[in-house]
Amino acid sequence: MTNILGISAFYHDSAACLVQDGRIVAAAQEERFSRRKGDDAFPAQAAAYCLNAGGIAAAQLDAVAFYDKPVLHLDRLLESWLFTAPKGWRAFLHAGPLWAKSKLDLDGVIRRALDNYEGRLLWCEHHESHAASAFFPSPFEHAAVLTLDGVGEWATAAMGIGQRSDLTLTHELRYPDSLGLLYSAFTYHAGFRVNSGEYKLMGLAPYGEPRFTNAIYDHLIDLRDDGSFRMQPECFGFLSGLRMTNDRFSELFGGPPREPESPLTQREMDLARSVQDVTEEVVRRMARTAVREAGTRTLCLAGGVALNAVANGKLLRENIVDELWVQPAAGDAGGALGAALLAWHRWCEQPRVANNRRDAMSGALLGPSFAPRDIADALASQGAVVHDLGRDAVIARTAEWLADGRIIGWFDGPMEFGPRALGARSILADARVPDMQARLNLRIKFREGFRPFAPVVLAEFATDYFEVIGESPYMLQVAPVRAQRRTPMPDGAGWGIERLNIPRSDLPAITHLDYSARVQTVTADRTPGLHAVLEAFHARTACPVLVNTSFNVRGEPIVCSPADAYACLMRTNIDALAIPPFFVIRAEQPGANDAAKWNTPLPLD
Repeated sequence: MTNILGISAFYHDSAACLVQDGRIVAAAQEERFSRRKGDDAFPAQAAAYCLNAGGIAAAQLDAVAFYDKPVLHLDRLLESWLFTAPKGWRAFLHAGPLWAKSKLDLDGVIRRALDNYEGRLLWCEHHESHAASAFFPSPFEHAAVLTLDGVGEWATAAMGIGQRSDLTLTHELRYPDSLGLLYSAFTYHAGFRVNSGEYKLMGLAPYGEPRFTNAIYDHLIDLRDDGSFRMQPECFGFLSGLRMTNDRFSELFGGPPREPESPLTQREMDLARSVQDVTEEVVRRMARTAVREAGTRTLCLAGGVALNAVANGKLLRENIVDELWVQPAAGDAGGALGAALLAWHRWCEQPRVANNRRDAMSGALLGPSFAPRDIADALASQGAVVHDLGRDAVIARTAEWLADGRIIGWFDGPMEFGPRALGARSILADARVPDMQARLNLRIKFREGFRPFAPVVLAEFATDYFEVIGESPYMLQVAPVRAQRRTPMPDGAGWGIERLNIPRSDLPAITHLDYSARVQTVTADRTPGLHAVLEAFHARTACPVLVNTSFNVRGEPIVCSPADAYACLMRTNIDALAIPPFFVIRAEQPGANDAAKWNTPLPLD
């Protein structure tokens, strides 16, 4: 058996992935174990989990594949400083030591972290790792491949062709011209944290008007028909300073960056809408070019920008592609998976295995799972009051409580790989309840009230509720809610945030301001537990849709272990934890009303 461990580390969301004879056996992000959101440290705990899941020791690895080439990264830092000298000196003084600390002895860091591993180390280019994560696990034998993010070594976007076991990148866009950095600049200017707040900006966009779109085209980017573009460096701060934007950017877009945590204004909503519209247009043009060059209308996507589910959905609805597959761990975490698969197919020269039009991601459920005995021990160690009902009874009670308007933490099976909760570490609620969005945001997640929630729907009923095209198992396609389910906005409803609490459909908790929803379709073969809950809820209510949001609170990673889940239950207003075969009711727990014990300050994200 050939064992390859893929590693991504030292930028954002470090991760590890184990591939055995070409099969993805395990994958996880370090943040889930360390409990530090976006943890960029070497993924020692994630790697240990992967090796344990594969039943091997580090010495049995045939290769370790790293997701980028550190020397090329240093080359970019040096050239960027020379280009902007002397203004760029502060930026280099910040970035240079960070590079040296993490990557100067990366060979030694990897070997020491893996019990003094003595085998082969392979270095993959950043966007090749993304491309491999997009194409090799996909259900396609032939596809165009497009990757977009902030920046790798030099590349910020790449496109190419995947054909059976071969992957070739044919075009790339280079730093500082970057769609990911453009989006992050607006994230920063709107007062959100770069590398974690971009999804907030996407959620805020429907509240705004595109009044800054022309300014972006006129002053920030020179966009070409093929999707390539040049950015105007004098409007940004990331080349020569420590901020994403500068005074020139502020002049163009209505003032300085919003102070984090200060009230949102219409300007931030309009900034979000404007850059979202521009992003969608760039992705459209790049996708058209990619499929034309590859000679196929099938497309695979990866890179952080591929998590923009609004742009993804429009590629299908606007008939730019016929088939689309997006790597569910599209960001840097997925680079670990891509590096391992690239090593298997390129270094080992091994073919892909036919997968009968199913992807190879196992529903992205590639993380740790826990046996009933281990769950019982973990809950007992917390002093929890537990009802041992059996699996079927827990599913039935979960559906009953959801139908009564209560909120359930659902913990079942292997943990998800990637940023989305897909039914293994989820908070579930009834999408029909008018005030559920506000309850979840303010009393459970402790986050901004404008943030939308995603629906999970039994796959066979998806088109009855949403204009979704094909399957959407990884919650990476935004689709309109069907017209017959919408509720028209009343006259005088106002603008922006003023419309937040007005029901917009018969599923108000998951219908965004523009009548859209980020859809997850559910089948029994991918997520059997969540599928069973949905079926039971449907039988009880005639509704096959629930709210699904990640099992965490603001600023913290998704829960990994039963102890994590219990702690999250106790510090929120979740009504119960369903962790088959156990059911844990919050109100019955010792110290449930002890605010000083459980309501500790939350980190900001």
